[in-house]
Amino acid sequence: MRAAPLDAPDFLALAAQRLRHEPPHLEDALADPRGDHSLDNVPLVYPLQPKPAAVLVPVVMREEPALLLTERSAHLRQHSGQIAFPGGRVDPTDDSILAAACREAQEEIGLDSRYIELIGYLDAYLSTTNYLVIPVVAQVSPSYTLSINPNEVADAFEVPLTFLMNPDRHELHSREWKGTLRRYYAMPYEGRYIWGVTAGIIRNLYERLYSP
Repeated sequence: MRAAPLDAPDFLALAAQRLRHEPPHLEDALADPRGDHSLDNVPLVYPLQPKPAAVLVPVVMREEPALLLTERSAHLRQHSGQIAFPGGRVDPTDDSILAAACREAQEEIGLDSRYIELIGYLDAYLSTTNYLVIPVVAQVSPSYTLSINPNEVADAFEVPLTFLMNPDRHELHSREWKGTLRRYYAMPYEGRYIWGVTAGIIRNLYERLYSP
């Protein structure tokens, strides 16, 4: 595996070549999904009936690109305080996976769709909370503005892709989950603990772009 390119044109060229041009079909994704279970080869119980979700993977097109991430509000019932991508459940009124990801980004952090341009899609990710998450990778103009919804998000911040696409930063941690010790990726960054689904999707982005 090779190191990440450091500038925006190289990243965009590689992403255009290696990302999916269309979102994965849910039926195909469920046949052999990637997800929280993958590291430890935890057997899945079929039939799988996860809820469809979409997240925006926002790549801010600075001279050195960065991912825009959020810190969830501390009072939320689920995943409070965790680092996340903007996103959530796909609504029946959403016209597409892209539309769902953009709607959630608007609702959570006030990121307007005029700053967002689709690059491509990653493979679906199955979470332990029974969501099948479709990551939408998009470039975001550095001139973006935010209006954070404090009911959902405590903060938004950028992490350089140079850091996140370095496999030496992809640490394997473990914790007990329903009586079993489970491993997961973690990418601590300047006091932020990036882990779980978010770190798993970042790892999948790295493998999609840089694996032979």
